[in-house]
Amino acid sequence: MATDHQIPASKQQQPGSSAFKLVIYEQENFQGHCHELTGPCNDLQEAGVEKVGSILVLCGPWVGYEQASCKGEQYVFEKGEYPRWDSWTNSRRSDTIVAFRPIKVDSQEHKIVLYENPSFAGKKIEIIDDDVPSFHAHGYQEKVSSVRVQSGTWVGYQYPGYRGFQYLFEKREYKDSGEFGAQIPQIQSVRRIRDMQWHQRGAFHPVN
Repeated sequence: MATDHQIPASKQQQPGSSAFKLVIYEQENFQGHCHELTGPCNDLQEAGVEKVGSILVLCGPWVGYEQASCKGEQYVFEKGEYPRWDSWTNSRRSDTIVAFRPIKVDSQEHKIVLYENPSFAGKKIEIIDDDVPSFHAHGYQEKVSSVRVQSGTWVGYQYPGYRGFQYLFEKREYKDSGEFGAQIPQIQSVRRIRDMQWHQRGAFHPVN
């Protein structure tokens, strides 16, 4: 899946081929060997990528994973430049990315319901067409143990202000925190993942 050259123009016309494009550089600030992805890659090392130093997302969004086969800590990337590892995460646990896959954004509408307990029980917070940087500010101070995504694609964060571990939420049900990759059921902010197809500005820019 990793290449050092442009994909042929004939392939770019195929649905799903030109919709996603990401360039991995092995050194920071877009230096060193580069590898282009236009689809999922379960193990970058098998594809010839020794290290992920910086990332350029030409068409997205994408999700990267700390471990092969799309496991471990998650990192969401939208169209834009990521010159070093602390530009895509502040969790401080790992600077390693071993797998990538595109994120399909197929809805202009967004609705998510997050529940205190597993199997959609207990108190809940419902969010429609909005980004919420702090659940506490909305009066919700409970843990998040299960999630229903009714429309849109979202990313939840461990802490307020879109900080800490990231959790990708696609259109489906997550009956417990293990299903969305959380070791502890803690989410305190959430935002929509948007794409240039629906939103002209496309990318999300965190405030430093």
